[in-house]
Amino acid sequence: MKMLEEKIAKDGIVIGSDILKVDSFLNHQMDVALFEEMGKEWKRLFASKPINKILTIEASGIGIACLVAREFHCPVVFAKKSKSRNVGNDVYSAQVFSFTHGNTNDIIVSKKYLGPEDHLLLIDDFLANGEALRGLISVADQAGATVEGIGIAIEKAFQNGGKEIRAMGYQVESLARIAAMNEKDGISFTD
Repeated sequence: MKMLEEKIAKDGIVIGSDILKVDSFLNHQMDVALFEEMGKEWKRLFASKPINKILTIEASGIGIACLVAREFHCPVVFAKKSKSRNVGNDVYSAQVFSFTHGNTNDIIVSKKYLGPEDHLLLIDDFLANGEALRGLISVADQAGATVEGIGIAIEKAFQNGGKEIRAMGYQVESLARIAAMNEKDGISFTD
């Protein structure tokens, strides 16, 4: 998606060779107009799928997922990274390692909000090693739900997550795929 690639090239900040800081428009301050266009693009890409829920993970995926859900006219369910007393114990859960934070979280979704009747589009801001997606897929599997597809804003194609998730048989649609990046040379995108 050219609009997203241009925004990354203009406002993204590369730290080292594996961290892309996009907090000015994607995961701290949010460019809602950009999110709307991303939602329209995923609607086009997954138009033939019977999607009835969007599933994402807290926190950066939530804003994007909400605008995607508007396109599909369905609710968003997000996996929480911490248990609270108001969620209860009747949950699906999975462990997810966060490269960004350097820790492992138990993600949870109340069984009340996912079941075998659900056809899911998974949405997230980044795909690098695929840990968050594996956790969301595990939660979907526990619920007996069908993962119809996966929408990613930015994929670090030089890492293995996208290749591994696609090899599992999932349709992964990344709107910007980064081939390489470093502080000196900047960012290059795949074709």
